[in-house]
Amino acid sequence: MVKAVPDGLPAPRASLLLIAYNQESTIAAAIDGALSQTYSPLEIIISDDASTDHTFDVARRCVDAYSGPHTVHLRRNPSNLGISAHLSLLAGAATGELLFVAAGDDISLPERCQAVVDLWIAHGRRPDLIATDLCDLDAEGRVHDVLEVTDLGPYNTFDDWASRRPHVVGAAHTWSRRLFDVFGGMEPGIYGEDQIMTFRAIVSGGALTLRKPLVQYRRGGLSRKRKWKSPDAYVVRIKLANRNGVGETRQLIHDAELAGSGDAMRALLARKSARERYTSGVFDTSSLLTRLALVLKSHDVSLGFRLRMFVYATCPSLYKPFFFVKWHLRR
Repeated sequence: MVKAVPDGLPAPRASLLLIAYNQESTIAAAIDGALSQTYSPLEIIISDDASTDHTFDVARRCVDAYSGPHTVHLRRNPSNLGISAHLSLLAGAATGELLFVAAGDDISLPERCQAVVDLWIAHGRRPDLIATDLCDLDAEGRVHDVLEVTDLGPYNTFDDWASRRPHVVGAAHTWSRRLFDVFGGMEPGIYGEDQIMTFRAIVSGGALTLRKPLVQYRRGGLSRKRKWKSPDAYVVRIKLANRNGVGETRQLIHDAELAGSGDAMRALLARKSARERYTSGVFDTSSLLTRLALVLKSHDVSLGFRLRMFVYATCPSLYKPFFFVKWHLRR
């Protein structure tokens, strides 16, 4: 049941954006959490990012069996977009004033949307992002400890964000539509959108944290610590992480420019940007001489990092004994 709206305005329309990719074993529980929301009016957009398994088929069965009050849209991308482009696409298609983020392997508790909307209204519909705490959910579906995120209330300026980067988890975020109206969509290739959206909110309408664990956050996503069996597999991960880093850097600088702090952001991210440029250069060329030249001239990057990336790009097999020993010690 929807609570009375304290400011006398109509209840804001909310959109829950549930993105999925190759999550056939968990998507039904994620959809059940979305459909069980007590808040209304609620639009639920379930979107499969061109999964190669049966994620979309499972989602379609869940939606076909639903007869509740929410407006539900099921869609599938013709090709894989990745997290940032996927969320940006859905944000553009959504009709809500508030946009709830949900992942295909997490579970939103039934009261999630209602609790966040209540807080948003209580603060004059001003905050542009509301984060909540999460519950630790293991691979077998058992719930463990509460995962607390940073209290975003004291963050009001660029300097606040830059001096103590908050610990946030995008899977439990709610955004205002204004963030996309002002800053636009996110660059493709970014799989860690949480800092970008948090920064946007801090330098615009503000951000808050609701101290309630309203999302069951499943272990094992992109951010987990992985075990690598071979240097070749690790090289793939290096390239993916660097692509994400390059996109994040460009996006943060772009957003900071719009907020009037572009120079400060460039200075803050100078070392990060230098490492990303160097990594891109070393892996993007097949010329040994070009790689050696990059090692010699990239003085804004530590020598240890330069040499490590050079070896991974030139002869990753040199690391095979290290990976063999490390893999077997961890088993």
